[in-house]
Amino acid sequence: MTRTDPLDVPRPDAQLHFGVFFQGVNHWTIWSDPASGSQIDPANFRRVAQTAERGLFDAFFLGEGLRLREVDGQIHDLDVAGRPDAITQLAALAAVTDRIGLVSTSNTTFNEPADLARRLSGLDLLSEGRAGWNVVTTDNAWTGANFRRGGYLDHADRYRRAEEFLTVARAIWDGWENGAVSGSPGAPAWAAPGAVRQVRHKGPQFDVDLAPTLPRSVQGHPVIFQAGDSGDGRDFAARNADVIFSAHGSDFDDALAFADDLRHRLRAVGRPDDDLRILPGTEIIIGATEEEALEKKQWIRLQQVTPATALGIAGLLWGLDLTDRDADGPLPKEDPVVAENDGSFGARRITDPRKVVAEWREKAETHRWSLRETVIALGPQRGHVGTPAGLADKFAHFVRHGAVDGFNVTPYLIPDGLDDIVDLLVPALQERGVYRTEYTGTTLREHLGLREPLTHRSTTDRRQAG
Repeated sequence: MTRTDPLDVPRPDAQLHFGVFFQGVNHWTIWSDPASGSQIDPANFRRVAQTAERGLFDAFFLGEGLRLREVDGQIHDLDVAGRPDAITQLAALAAVTDRIGLVSTSNTTFNEPADLARRLSGLDLLSEGRAGWNVVTTDNAWTGANFRRGGYLDHADRYRRAEEFLTVARAIWDGWENGAVSGSPGAPAWAAPGAVRQVRHKGPQFDVDLAPTLPRSVQGHPVIFQAGDSGDGRDFAARNADVIFSAHGSDFDDALAFADDLRHRLRAVGRPDDDLRILPGTEIIIGATEEEALEKKQWIRLQQVTPATALGIAGLLWGLDLTDRDADGPLPKEDPVVAENDGSFGARRITDPRKVVAEWREKAETHRWSLRETVIALGPQRGHVGTPAGLADKFAHFVRHGAVDGFNVTPYLIPDGLDDIVDLLVPALQERGVYRTEYTGTTLREHLGLREPLTHRSTTDRRQAG
């Protein structure tokens, strides 16, 4: 293959990174197909993680669900639901993998830093420096009811708590000096005097006084991941994260605008503009031809958005019980009932449902779509569809022009949903020199090409790194 002139490519040597996201509660992972395996069988977690490692992926991510989804007080039974505790599951996977990073989605709203920092540190040590933490917050009252806190934190308060939480966690991880423990049985003491520092923190959210119980791993800290698309979320990532997830990975111009915005925010807080890896979540559908890939996509969407799921999604928009309607019939004639969305079904709050319904009706009438077809066509459109060669060219363009650093792949089928990517797409990327042919490091931080943890850098280092 003829290589593009490097003068026309901003990042001619950039390499694409892949993660795999084993989701929490969702309807995008198809459970009804005969090829689908159990979502809680340890063998399937192991199969996905080992396939990703065979494909030289950077990391395996576990989603978190602290409560089953409910609609009108009833358990919602259409989605895949239920997950083992993420850190427990990842610790088990550390024993059956060698290189792939292991990332836990763990909530700052309903955890405490002394406990979670210790558990993450334990995972980091057990995996020999392969741990990561996807820092998430929760804003809905129905999850909060599990913890008897009542209500939920406002958006800005969630990030204030998350930032203070992370500050305390990092202090705990830095509580042991390098070389704190004696390596010799003839030493006068087990640990060097003053090598383990007390962590004392008193702030609006936390009052902590403890002696950390674990040393640092070989990568220093677990790698910090964050997903946030609001201004607050992007600023939080610019100040704190090593990696950011996003929904900006399907359209090149949109992805590049998101990346440029983050680079501006990084510079504003004194970090190098290449200090944050951008890994949009995506679905990848591969066919031998473009036509086959598009046919496969249509089959997948019909499996993901069943008639009952389509009625559930539309019901949340309309604020009505639509379960007795025909999903393959027209959209409801009623106007939507405007009411506060409490986060049921994991849906985003819709500030103006009347506007959205008007758009749906216009598009459905123009294209003669049924309700189900409308939900599929106007729902989230993340993802890439094509042949291995076409997708490899597309991804090379994305990464070498600075729109992304890679993708966090959400398989539509468990446990075999990565096979086409590993067996067909990865070799095509390697042929183009845009994907590793072997792991060159042992830690997650090394896989991602990250610098040392932020708290280990001086202000001058932060501004001059790169």
